[in-house]
Amino acid sequence: MPARRGGRGDRGQVAIEFVGTVPLILLLVAAVWECVLIGYAFSLAGNAADEAARAGAVHGPAACQAAAGAHVGSAWNMTVACSETGGIVTARVSLNLPLLYPGLDIGVPIEGEAGSPKEEEE
Repeated sequence: MPARRGGRGDRGQVAIEFVGTVPLILLLVAAVWECVLIGYAFSLAGNAADEAARAGAVHGPAACQAAAGAHVGSAWNMTVACSETGGIVTARVSLNLPLLYPGLDIGVPIEGEAGSPKEEEE
């Protein structure tokens, strides 16, 4: 009769494989999170530029700066440039690309730009 082999030869194999794949899973989660932050930064910059251009068209350049700041938190290191040319008020909002969370940026700018025709305040 052949000798029976016990099932103890590969004991702990699943634990070793799990420990080996955990860093890869965490790296994938971090990469997906960074992609989400990049998309959110583009959306945030575009919305802030739209709001700033609209406020600047109605209330003037000071309102342009304030409106952009009202829609973006201070952790995003935002800069705003408002100008008027030919009856069109344009706003350019620049945010720094965050690395895993807003406030820890890598210095890559993400910009949003919008324009609105100049209006008289009622």
